[in-house]
Amino acid sequence: METTRILQVDAFTDEPHTGNPAGVVPDADGLSSDQMQAIAAEMAVSETAFLRSSETADRRVRYFTPTQEVDLCGHATIGTFAHLRDEGLEPGTTTLETNVGRLEIDVDEDGTVWMTQDEPSIREVDIGYGRVADALGVDRAALEGASDDIPLAVASTGLPFLIVPITYLSDVGDADPDLAAVEALTNAVDATGVYLFTFDALEAESTVHGRMFAPGAGVPEDPVTGTASGAVSAYLDRFGAFDGDLPAELRLEQGHYVDRPGIVRVRLGDAVRVGGRGVTVLDGSMTVPETDEDEILEA
Repeated sequence: METTRILQVDAFTDEPHTGNPAGVVPDADGLSSDQMQAIAAEMAVSETAFLRSSETADRRVRYFTPTQEVDLCGHATIGTFAHLRDEGLEPGTTTLETNVGRLEIDVDEDGTVWMTQDEPSIREVDIGYGRVADALGVDRAALEGASDDIPLAVASTGLPFLIVPITYLSDVGDADPDLAAVEALTNAVDATGVYLFTFDALEAESTVHGRMFAPGAGVPEDPVTGTASGAVSAYLDRFGAFDGDLPAELRLEQGHYVDRPGIVRVRLGDAVRVGGRGVTVLDGSMTVPETDEDEILEA
């Protein structure tokens, strides 16, 4: 019976059992799409990364939630390269082929992984505060009060998210989303998920505190989201949230309301760079589901 090595790496943290757990399959060249999907479903974390060889970059990666393939995943990328650093990857710059193109990954001496994301794309949407409030289970007035200067918009640095500002940390914590309504909302604005955030963060040095819901992608709530952190950072810059005084580095809190706290670091400049650490908490093997040989060749 064939098996493959699989790890769980907790990303955007250096403390086990916090941050966002990612599955990592270090050698996925022989796996078909169906096998990767089945492994991701069995792993049952928000995303599993499958490393493969590439003709255009140093490595290729494909990302699967428990229900579908997604084009990009920040925390699974951070987790993958945290694992590779543990396995002897030298600090420096490497390249990664993804479904959204070729990305640069930088690994620092201390193990921090920096992921250069796609050029930002931001568009305002007229979806209605009432509908958003009902879907997220939050107070409409708290949404409207926070959106005087920064509107509802879909932002992407590789994956699109509906960005929703709200007034207070308690509003974020009290959110009680109707997942079917959230899925309908994201479908309506062509987004992967909803990122709800406030400037009223837990720690003084943090820029925002957020939560991210993506039930349409099989992720009811993601603990700590790298792609959404890049998207919301670009959104804040685009709408002048810092009054022309952009911080050298943004610090985004997430995961506290699902008992998986983590921190995402974001640097804006010529490109959006998302950074964090990772810690391996599981290293083992999984039985590979059977598949037709033709499926493997097509994957």
